Amino acid sequence: MTQTPGTRSWWGWGMQEEALDARETEALVRRIARLLPDADPTPHLAPTLTADDLPAIRVEPPASLSALCSTDTVDRAAHTHGKAFRDVVRNLRGDLAHAPDLVVRPHTERDVVDVLDWASSANVAVIPYGGGTSVVGGVEPRLDGDYAGAVSLDVTAMDQVLEVDRTSRAARIQAGVLGPHLEDQLRPYGLTLRHFPQSFAFSTLGGWLATRAGGHFATLATHIDDLTESMRVVSPYGVGESRRLPGSGAGPSPDRMFLGSEGTLGVITEAWMRLQDRPRWRAGASVHFADWDGAVDATRAVAQSGLHPANCRLLDAGEAFLNAGAAVGGGVLVLGFESADHPVDAALARAVELCLDHGGTLPEDADRGADTARDAAASTWRSSFLRMPYQRDALAQRSVIAETFETATTWDRFPALHAAITAAATEAIREVCGIGVVTCRFTHVYPDGPAPYYGVYAPGRWASIVEQWDAIKTAVSEAILGNGGTITHHHAVGRDHRPYAAQQRPAPFAAALTAAKDTLDPAGILNPGVLL
Repeated sequence: MTQTPGTRSWWGWGMQEEALDARETEALVRRIARLLPDADPTPHLAPTLTADDLPAIRVEPPASLSALCSTDTVDRAAHTHGKAFRDVVRNLRGDLAHAPDLVVRPHTERDVVDVLDWASSANVAVIPYGGGTSVVGGVEPRLDGDYAGAVSLDVTAMDQVLEVDRTSRAARIQAGVLGPHLEDQLRPYGLTLRHFPQSFAFSTLGGWLATRAGGHFATLATHIDDLTESMRVVSPYGVGESRRLPGSGAGPSPDRMFLGSEGTLGVITEAWMRLQDRPRWRAGASVHFADWDGAVDATRAVAQSGLHPANCRLLDAGEAFLNAGAAVGGGVLVLGFESADHPVDAALARAVELCLDHGGTLPEDADRGADTARDAAASTWRSSFLRMPYQRDALAQRSVIAETFETATTWDRFPALHAAITAAATEAIREVCGIGVVTCRFTHVYPDGPAPYYGVYAPGRWASIVEQWDAIKTAVSEAILGNGGTITHHHAVGRDHRPYAAQQRPAPFAAALTAAKDTLDPAGILNPGVLL
């Protein structure tokens, strides 16, 4: 799980050394040519940056903070956007109009306090930045209001596991630690946080907490909320730390105010997190369906069975073909179980039985005691899952819209919501692109509903590709809210989802959140334009 050494890409996903090689790129271009014959395969390469490509620096830090600050051109560029499709395209175009004036890297909590004190007095916006993997404009200094400047507060130097309570299975962890480094530090204790979002290799604990991130596992502790024991947060008002407790009924939870606050109420510096013993037993299978409705019903049966699979990921026919290499009429349900305490074969067998009751079939030549053939689609999908962001970058370079959006709803509302989203996306694609493909998978499932995650693939025009995607995104966002879904299940609000989150948010809660912002950040310098 140790992160591969290399050079982080300033314009796209991950490490430069991990980008698609020539063979992978050629295969991807061929596949897209068959799927989208109108796509233009001409590559657009990232520009070589000079200081003149970025806006002039407007602020100068006090001497006491200057050692923490960077004005390096590539550093500023890398902290200008997150990692959404539209961010990658703007980077490739050299559109860096909202670059931060400074990148500030605190090493201690005292440094964070000092930065916020200076910024509050100097009217400088502070954008908390972990791994920079936001896909909703959450780390972009695209500001509402008149600020003297903006700094990106990169906390990744604060990256240590400070204390481990093996008895309670918990650890006190600094917020800037990246996923692989966190797991490396827990491994000697036989423990794991067991939180693996797709961005795991390049995102931080603080980022997960600030955005209420969802991990790879489909049931039970799916959100980082479920794994949080207490938090320590620095705001311009002061430093606050909640008490370590397994649970409490002492009024509204202080942690709940900062979980999902996206850097607008304070900077998370550390947290006590609930850990688990590392799994010893695993079992998995892929079940094929000829009918989508039957696949959905089977997934609901498993979600409501009390079996609690670690993985219960339903791929529709398009998703199964594009990313799992499986040709099916209805979909593929990827099941996985794991435990640190006991074998899980019986639980898997019962889950497969439920699927067969709803019309599912196991792949040919796969018996219920062997994982190789029956889990082939799952293995292919897992490999593709890790490469998806790099493939997205290669497609973006070739003017192909390749982006995702997600939501959640109750089981009774899902059919209508799914139909509305698919129709809205298809019509918007037709209007702005001519042709395209919409896919769906379930990333998480609950007893009362799924979290569907949609992919869009369509030929774009390089000169207007951001506007094309924005038109599609607007159409699907309106369909989501109009049919009882949430604007986001785990991608967060940021600046891009803010108008829709405001419609979803009850008015009394909005007033309370605004009051909290005014109290904790009276100068309004923390991540302006996010959430509120």
